[in-house]
Amino acid sequence: MRSIRPPLRHLIRDYILLVVGLTGGIASGKSSVAELLAGKGAAVIDADKLGHSAYLSGTEAFDQVVDAFGAEVVGANGEIDRRVLGSKVFDSEENLKRLTDIVWPAIRQLALKEITSIQTKNPEQLIVLEAAVLIEANWRDMVDELWVVNVPRNLAVDRAVKRDGLAPEAVQKRIDAQISNKERAQHADVAFDNSGDFDSLRTVVSREYERLYERFQEH
Repeated sequence: MRSIRPPLRHLIRDYILLVVGLTGGIASGKSSVAELLAGKGAAVIDADKLGHSAYLSGTEAFDQVVDAFGAEVVGANGEIDRRVLGSKVFDSEENLKRLTDIVWPAIRQLALKEITSIQTKNPEQLIVLEAAVLIEANWRDMVDELWVVNVPRNLAVDRAVKRDGLAPEAVQKRIDAQISNKERAQHADVAFDNSGDFDSLRTVVSREYERLYERFQEH
């Protein structure tokens, strides 16, 4: 009969929190890794999705965005028009920083709230925080391990063009606005290349998931 592992926290004496941070560049496959980990029972928090609610009408961040970029960024529905806001920050490093200085702290608070909620319901739950800007936003202190998914630049461009229908030049511009694969790898506890097919990715994720148990057994 196949043995079934106990929940990971059962293996960790006096350990309060286990959150795996997951990041990677455009079209690296971090969402696929998150789905694979969810299939193994992890609770996944998608910081990019939290970003959509970080500055809804009525929030402090909403007021800050309007103060910083003007009332014209508010659409007819009373919410921030992301397209108009994007036009103001896309080609301006200064404006982009103004926006991230508002939004990243708001997303962090939402993520911490979700982590607390999950832990309250199930203290043994493995949590995955998926965030494209986890390193840039200085959220490393929120996670116990940082997993980085990388692909070569040319492959990222090809995948993003096929997936999103963007022009190669537009994808390259977005990649240039992010930190490099090398920089991400320098912060990683676990880094793996996702240049292969989905089966190869599943094998790597399963291996690292098993090793996660081994590492925390040592605590």
